[in-house]
Amino acid sequence: MSHKKKERISPLTLQLPCAGVDSHAHLDGSAFDADREEVLERAQVAGVARIGNVFLGVDVYRERREMFAAHPEIFYLLGTHPCDGMQCDAKEIEGMRAAFLEDTRLKAVGEIGLDFYWDDCPKEIQYQAFERQLALARELEKPVVIHCRDAMPETLAFLESRDFAGYPLLWHCFGGDRYLAKRIIRNGWHISIPGPVTFRANTALREALQQIPNDRLLLETDCPYLAPEPWRGTRNEPALTAFTAACIAQEKRMSPEALWRLCGENAYRFFVL
Repeated sequence: MSHKKKERISPLTLQLPCAGVDSHAHLDGSAFDADREEVLERAQVAGVARIGNVFLGVDVYRERREMFAAHPEIFYLLGTHPCDGMQCDAKEIEGMRAAFLEDTRLKAVGEIGLDFYWDDCPKEIQYQAFERQLALARELEKPVVIHCRDAMPETLAFLESRDFAGYPLLWHCFGGDRYLAKRIIRNGWHISIPGPVTFRANTALREALQQIPNDRLLLETDCPYLAPEPWRGTRNEPALTAFTAACIAQEKRMSPEALWRLCGENAYRFFVL
């Protein structure tokens, strides 16, 4: 029995204006070495005005930032991922501090947080790295972008116990339910929605959208991961954010263009673009 081939629709069919923002991408990775410029061109044509590229560590930032020297539409995030917590020593923090003071394209400390899914870094080291980077963000008065996997209660408790309620904070790659969304919003934080919101079985995430006020909602790819339908299973890229926006717009009873502009404006405000 043959299976019907999935139709790969172009994001251009949505005809979105150049007003959207992919708030979280990893375009410096090897997955884009063969066609990075083409990917950036497709993003612009599809209506993505700005892209936040995440550099995971100071050395990576220094080695790869020049990839985007000719692309002012790309802004930067810099942080030590929790799985790399052992590299987040005093030298790393000092390197991050110097980078933020020198480079105006660095807009947020992230992605940082806790990850108990992988066994790459002991929990106590992750907590130390998280603490140090939160302190740096406060010192620099920069927003924070959170990575949290299999550590929801711990991450929330850690942030709340350190009086981060009301601080500019974005919960990256949100995949929780309406109860988690409600608690994040109650703390005054923002939520970024990735491509899996489009997956048919992901009803809990779509229900959670109703708990997110329009002014706290952002879009992201987390590319090259988590491509939305109808491109699920392929390499993700910023142009495909259009499909994530269309899905959310339907749940929010908005037009795709209105949702696109709204989330873009939220990103501009959150990252001070």
